[in-house]
Amino acid sequence: MKDVIDELERRRAVARLGGGQARIDAQHKRGKLTARERIDLLMDEGSFEELDMFVEHRSTDFGMEKSKIPGDGVVTGWGTVNGRVVYVFAKDFTVFGGSLSEAHAKKITKIQDIALQNRAPIVGLFDAGGARIQEGVAALGGYGEVFLRNTLSSGVIPQISVIMGPCAGGDVYSPAMTDFIFMVKDTSYMFVTGPDVVKTVTNETVTAEELGGARVHTTRSSVADRAYDNDVEALLQMRRLMDFLPSNNTSGVPVLPTRDPADRSEVALDTLIPDHPNKPYDIKELIHKIADEGDFFEIQEAFAKNMVTGFARLQGRTVGIVANQPMVLAGVLDSDASRKAARFVRFCDCFEIPIVTFVDVPGFLPGTAQEYGGLIKHGAKLLFAYAEATVPKVTVITRKAYGGAYDVMSSKHIRGDLNYAWPTAEIAVMGAKGAVEILYRAELGDPDKVKARIDEYQKRFANPVVAAERGSIDEVIVPRNTRRRLCRALDMLRGKKLENPWKKHDNIPL
Repeated sequence: MKDVIDELERRRAVARLGGGQARIDAQHKRGKLTARERIDLLMDEGSFEELDMFVEHRSTDFGMEKSKIPGDGVVTGWGTVNGRVVYVFAKDFTVFGGSLSEAHAKKITKIQDIALQNRAPIVGLFDAGGARIQEGVAALGGYGEVFLRNTLSSGVIPQISVIMGPCAGGDVYSPAMTDFIFMVKDTSYMFVTGPDVVKTVTNETVTAEELGGARVHTTRSSVADRAYDNDVEALLQMRRLMDFLPSNNTSGVPVLPTRDPADRSEVALDTLIPDHPNKPYDIKELIHKIADEGDFFEIQEAFAKNMVTGFARLQGRTVGIVANQPMVLAGVLDSDASRKAARFVRFCDCFEIPIVTFVDVPGFLPGTAQEYGGLIKHGAKLLFAYAEATVPKVTVITRKAYGGAYDVMSSKHIRGDLNYAWPTAEIAVMGAKGAVEILYRAELGDPDKVKARIDEYQKRFANPVVAAERGSIDEVIVPRNTRRRLCRALDMLRGKKLENPWKKHDNIPL
């Protein structure tokens, strides 16, 4: 028996070595960890249980039968993250460059199936060069099997992708269908076709970093949600993120102990809004002051900065935060901000995460670039997302809420549950100056009359009273009490049950 056990341990040692020490050393020289080192950082110590350690490919073309390595370029299994079950697969770049074969794909689909059946999150760590060319259609079919499971799992269990090296060709579409994508600066990139193909087809000369690096995908394309400086930081932040996410779409949000009182008052919020209506302020200051221990995990921080999205906790329970950012473009809604917020709202609704919305929006961004770029349809995505969401929705208007943007930002009219306003709120079709120019066009030549009309309009609409009179605002609240009012509102809404009319699925304006 001892000989059998010794042989098993020998085989395990060979498998754990992946492509060999030389390739592991090369991985480290690039500033990257190996697949198993990454899993060890992600999972609670000693909790990881590996599956299919000894799987090998069965290809015999192009001399592949002479080159077989246990594991076949991907490490799969399960463990716990902060005590909760999480499934994982990690591409092993030291084995065939992490390329996907038929056997490699079956390892991934097996862990995807187990995760879905057991209703627990799955994390994919990507570091690979695409399909294994030697296997042809068998590898391509493997991608299809992975994509199918991404689709079936969507909205049922959280799916997280972390790009920690190359991710090209078919490999990019599995992350693209997951809930969140994170990257590592300088060592990771994503693109459908690489720089050489781009040069051949379009005659563009571009580096891998310029084509699909972390900066590109976090600031321009919005493919990635955040980027981190190195593997260690990325994986530690994934552990932090997992604490905010439910295990599945019926488990309810996780509840963490907190010593932060629900009735904590923040006097500084009484002076957050500047006296001048056009002077900006940082909405993140409000978010940090109302969140438990000031903890806020921002999503897509570097993209469409005029909109802020992310996760916080109130009384230990996860909430999704959506907020206009007056510091950038005055918090205006444009195509990018609308898409960013719409996707986040839909994620929260999928997983029964209550949504808190902070509104300070002067309207939609005008201009040909926006109109030609489909602002109408992109804005409709956010409107659709809020209107279809059945989770508890609490809205706080801090300052401006003008025009159609007022409706879009989780207003009472699209089923906002509790809609509050600060005394500084202005709810109107448009700003006073623009309104006067339309209503009193004949008086525009008289500056005194114009000023009087502007003052008249502001007195009537530069406050939340009219909306409160009509029940569109449930209560005008004192800013310092915002945290207490939010906590009480969410407590009251915890038993909310709302179902949309039956449908096979909706047809959101994509």
